[in-house]
Amino acid sequence: MPTTLTVNGRRVRVDAAPDTPLLWVLRDALGMTGTKYGCGIAQCGACTVHLDGAPVRSCALPLSAVGNGAVTTIEVLHQDRRGKALQEAWIAHQVPQCGYCQSGFLMAATDLLTRTPVPTDADMDAALTNLCRCGTQPRMKAAIREAASRLHDAAGRREP
Repeated sequence: MPTTLTVNGRRVRVDAAPDTPLLWVLRDALGMTGTKYGCGIAQCGACTVHLDGAPVRSCALPLSAVGNGAVTTIEVLHQDRRGKALQEAWIAHQVPQCGYCQSGFLMAATDLLTRTPVPTDADMDAALTNLCRCGTQPRMKAAIREAASRLHDAAGRREP
């Protein structure tokens, strides 16, 4: 059944059943492979995307639940100033090892900095519920702190 949805600012038409998980629509129907399949039960977070700006686990979100919402994926995260700052800090701190979970973590971290511009360790622990088997969370936290600091400093310079 054809459905129209908004993905990364573009209206797209896909032919998928309403109960198809958003993850498979993104990967299979739209060829957007930045969002990863991890566990399939919304626990690991590798499949995290934003729906109307909020992080969701796309492996367990049926297409029918997207409705008129706007989906944002890792493919356009660099267009968001927070996402771009995080990606740069991720590289500077050499966060990824295997890298499989990183797109989900970056999506979750971008949401965190949107809601909490200068997060504490507790804020990061609460927001980053994704799983990383390589154990790079300490580097992720350092990268988030750096990105938050850069964004905070940049915001201060823009104000009169």
